[in-house]
Amino acid sequence: MKEGYFDDSSLKGIILPIMAIIVQKFGGSSVADPEKLKTVAERIAKRHHEGDRIVVVVSAMGKTTDNLMNLARQVHPNPPTQKLDLLLSTGELISVALLCMAIERFGCATEGLPGFMAGICTDNNHTQALIQKIDITRIFNALEENKVVIIAGFQGISLDRNITTLGRGGSDLTAMALASALKADKCEIYTDVKGVFTTDPHLIPTAKIIPTLAYEEMLEMAASGAKVMQSRAVEVAQRYKVPFEVRSTFSEERGTMIKEIEFKEGSVVSSAILDEQQAKITFFNVPDTPGVAATIFGALGEKKINVDMIVQNVSHGDFADMSFTVSIKDLDEAMTISKNICKDLGCSEVLANNTIAKIIIIGIGMMHHPGVAARMFKALSSAKINIQMISTSEIRIACLVDKAQGKRALEVVHKEFFE
Repeated sequence: MKEGYFDDSSLKGIILPIMAIIVQKFGGSSVADPEKLKTVAERIAKRHHEGDRIVVVVSAMGKTTDNLMNLARQVHPNPPTQKLDLLLSTGELISVALLCMAIERFGCATEGLPGFMAGICTDNNHTQALIQKIDITRIFNALEENKVVIIAGFQGISLDRNITTLGRGGSDLTAMALASALKADKCEIYTDVKGVFTTDPHLIPTAKIIPTLAYEEMLEMAASGAKVMQSRAVEVAQRYKVPFEVRSTFSEERGTMIKEIEFKEGSVVSSAILDEQQAKITFFNVPDTPGVAATIFGALGEKKINVDMIVQNVSHGDFADMSFTVSIKDLDEAMTISKNICKDLGCSEVLANNTIAKIIIIGIGMMHHPGVAARMFKALSSAKINIQMISTSEIRIACLVDKAQGKRALEVVHKEFFE
């Protein structure tokens, strides 16, 4: 199975149960201490006693993964990735064992499984593994025995039989992949917030919960810096059409439902996002000849550096300037590559700017409502915020501004569309 392709060979001879299969994922903040674990356990047990078949994916407790990473760096400045995966995978195992114990106090039998015992097979790419296939036989057998199945998120086993991990937010991906493999009725993503908001409520207190989002909107939000979901997990959900809900662990209120939606009446923009983890790289006096852009972005792509906004100025004579944005975490490597290319192409210089921010609005309603971009630009102009770069798609408009004006830009844009 590549991510999003389910090899259902493990389903042969298996008749899936008529009653609902629900996949639930609980993040690190939901299981951060024994009291929270007990709350989660009670919630799971209640659902199980009501008749649902429950498969739970759990993350490591609180800051466990960060602490393990710090330990690794204390003994090796650049830990070998295979051994790092072996170490990091232990965090989720602690959560699995403790949650099983807590649930059994409420009269439910449990089955606790590391990723490899749950049949999650990946490629050999340590720390960023891709799921290749899932054998659900053991999970299904446990469900048939009326057990709650607790599975360690974020991990699997490689083709060469080593423990692997799926990258930051990988428990989301585990949950979505299992939901698609099990043909679950629903996937529920439990976290410490009430759902997906129109913007970060820590930055804008007037932010509102969004009742329903399209897969495309959630994917754009995840890719644009919103920390609610891992983008790879949303891709799998969209490809398999797995409906999922983001909701609070500590509340019975409904959260945000993400599903297939073609049109949202009356809803133009769903969310506004401030991304301050961006940097701009500019090539000055680039030769205006065919193949130059391919050379620059091909070299960056080979190193798996994602480029977002790209602007090339109108050519003056035989030369032009070209700017693009990358994630701050990739800036040093991107600049090393860019400086080498600058010499090869004969550009005058290449400079980086990490004092920028990106303001993004997202919504499938944009496709049917003209004038959205003009409203955004007018709101920024009224606040005397200069736009450095612009990029658009059918459901997304992004503006690059000075980082010092980033929060103010978010305030005025959010007010324009949501207040």
